[in-house]
Amino acid sequence: MSALLLSLLVAVAYAVLMMQVSVWRTRQMLDEKSVLLRDPELVRLAGRMAAALGVPNIEVRVFEVEPVNGLASPDGRIYLTRGFLDRRSKGEVTDEELASVIAHELGHVAMGHMRRRMIDFTGQNAVFVMLSALLNRFLPIIGIWIANLIATALMARLSRRDEFEADAYASALLIKSGIGTGPQKSLFRKLGALTQNRGQGIPAWLMSHPKTDERIAAIEANEARWVGDRQTS
Repeated sequence: MSALLLSLLVAVAYAVLMMQVSVWRTRQMLDEKSVLLRDPELVRLAGRMAAALGVPNIEVRVFEVEPVNGLASPDGRIYLTRGFLDRRSKGEVTDEELASVIAHELGHVAMGHMRRRMIDFTGQNAVFVMLSALLNRFLPIIGIWIANLIATALMARLSRRDEFEADAYASALLIKSGIGTGPQKSLFRKLGALTQNRGQGIPAWLMSHPKTDERIAAIEANEARWVGDRQTS
């Protein structure tokens, strides 16, 4: 067995082990730092989406951290951060906009993105090992930096793909539940200020989330296509 192949197998095995450890630690942390969402209006909106999906209910938890975010855990649970709810209490975001976050995270779960990202993470490490070994033969020291840049850009591209898919799922769910995509688009326009322009100055091809205008344009393109499909059916 060649040294390169052995290194690749070790890298993949290590990545799988680290991912499993990360999933376990994440679940433990979320269990310790979250509570069930009991806000009446948000629970009502979640209920409308549950009815649209034909499921009994959608359980949402509040992750007790300050940053503004929504997330789906590897086991499929949905979270809003306390920071997001605090912004709602200040009138900076609406109940419907938070519902669009819940819909987006449901999209990640429904599309299997958490499982896909585990596979992608393993692949990223394999790509890094292979490129490092290859490039270091011709570009000592700097080869590792280039390999890491390529592997990171690949992972960012895959993550952006997932975000577009989750956006589309959320749009369809919001329309079906009678909430509409207006809150989804208006929240995207606010996110730069809410997250203090996180990612500003980072090249687009290294960012894990698409640009706001691209996300809104994709939502509007989906709506136009869906309307056209209904008119021709």
